[in-house]
Amino acid sequence: MGGPNQSSISEFLLLGLSRQPQQQQLLFLLFLTMYLATVLGNLLIILAISTDSRLHTPMYFFLSNLSFVDICFSSTTVPKVLANHMFGSQAISFSGCLTQMYFVFMFVDMDNFLLAVMAYDRFVAICHPLHYTAKMTPQLCALLVAGSWVVANLNVLLHTLLIARLSFCADNVIPHFFCDATPILRLSCSDTYLNEMMILTEGALIMIAPFVCILASYLCIICAVLRVPSTRGWWKAFSTCGSHLAVVSLFYGTIIAVYFNPVSSHSAEKDTAATVLYTVVTPMLNPCIYSLRNRDLKAALRKHLNKSFLLTVLTFYLSSGFNFV
Repeated sequence: MGGPNQSSISEFLLLGLSRQPQQQQLLFLLFLTMYLATVLGNLLIILAISTDSRLHTPMYFFLSNLSFVDICFSSTTVPKVLANHMFGSQAISFSGCLTQMYFVFMFVDMDNFLLAVMAYDRFVAICHPLHYTAKMTPQLCALLVAGSWVVANLNVLLHTLLIARLSFCADNVIPHFFCDATPILRLSCSDTYLNEMMILTEGALIMIAPFVCILASYLCIICAVLRVPSTRGWWKAFSTCGSHLAVVSLFYGTIIAVYFNPVSSHSAEKDTAATVLYTVVTPMLNPCIYSLRNRDLKAALRKHLNKSFLLTVLTFYLSSGFNFV
């Protein structure tokens, strides 16, 4: 008797975002620009936080981890899209497809958990400011991040193994730009009921539990802020949370639209548009959202960029001087 997967296909074909040559050229340039902006923006945030001692606090520790996850998140999908366009290939092996799906969902879960942890950090900072240092210790921060990695990997491993046991008989065309669970389940010629139920139950629990924690944290924050008599105090408290709320709204809105509906109710066009938002656009926007609304981070970024610019000018001047000798 064969293994658990009786698939007769060895690879899938990723159709990408468009079949029109002109649109493909435009989308290639767009994806390349967004990917470079994502990597550069998030690397700058990590560099600024790691080099500025004033930013060595729990909030920025979680933000640097979020930036690292966003770089990895985009790197699991966009480079493959760009490579397929450059080499004129749409193929991805069966094992490669499962591997890509594994890492995509692991980083989705990590974004999910880190957003919840950051909401808890803001709750402690605003509602219990006198006990903030005692509560948010470096050990607790490291434990929260490490625990998120463990739970994310275990959750994704479950769903990957459930998909690996399915059979794929003939159709291997995925109308998507990466290996996503929903279009893969549509291609299976075996019963996907268990997969769908696990996505709608266990997968939903993994996504909803942190979301509930975020809502509870912000309800407590709102109640605490409303007790402050100063309007300036209200603005200061809400301004520290505005960036996080913007990222939360964009992230969860697209995730819920794609995954927490029956497979039969999905359409390829809507799913693709929504997944582009949370896999490509959101990681690119996160550095902008956080840096534009954060005075300390903007100052650290400006200081680092000024140093880099001066170093570039000095290097150019010295090299030019040596050339004149």
